Amino acid sequence: MTKVLIPLVAGVVFFILWEIQFFHTIFQLKTYQLPLPSVIIEAIRENFNTLVNFMGYTFAEAFFGMLIGSSLGFLVALLATASPKWGKGGLTIVVALNAVPIVALAPIMNLWFGNEIGSRIAIVTVTTMAAMALNAHKGMSNVNPLSLDLLHSYAANKVQVFRYLRIANSLPYVFTALKINATASMIGAIVGEFFYASKGLGYLLSNSIKVAQMPLGWACIVIASIVGVVFYLIIELLEKIFMRWHPSERA
Repeated sequence: MTKVLIPLVAGVVFFILWEIQFFHTIFQLKTYQLPLPSVIIEAIRENFNTLVNFMGYTFAEAFFGMLIGSSLGFLVALLATASPKWGKGGLTIVVALNAVPIVALAPIMNLWFGNEIGSRIAIVTVTTMAAMALNAHKGMSNVNPLSLDLLHSYAANKVQVFRYLRIANSLPYVFTALKINATASMIGAIVGEFFYASKGLGYLLSNSIKVAQMPLGWACIVIASIVGVVFYLIIELLEKIFMRWHPSERA
């Protein structure tokens, strides 16, 4: 009960202080620079249909980009574990791609995939590959030597070792990567929309800032945050469902 109550009370106090302009006084901000919560809620109410429509578009970019990126990252981890000599090079390339800033990726992906949803999906794909590849590879590599010896004593081949030991052992790491990617994918999609898009929360946020409609801009931020949190919680729920056998979940 305390775990829920303390954050809830802290959140309520935070928004009350924001509403009475406590933070505006401390940081010397005007209300047009940092709109009040009541004004942001009003902006959400007035633009609800547009925000929901654009939110669906952005979430589609984030979801499909994360799905493709995580799948490719897992495949790279499989190859790196099965063939360390060649696979480590693949991990290095994935990490190098992840180090490229989104602002540099956006124009390149726009040239390759056009000014449609495909370019943002490609950006999210690149930004979510590394977390999955590194985490899954760690899970497949850090297996219990006794479990490995047991499978070898039963004459298990390499495919069986992967199926019954390495992949199963990697699942906690895979879900950790998915939870990281759940938030990273939303960031990638929104930032990508800042540069080349005609729809989405990032596009609406960028335009709102340009025309000084800050309440609408903050409404986009609030909606994106809610979607990101819900996306994370869905991954966490799936983890509890598929990881019931794991000691951490049984505890």
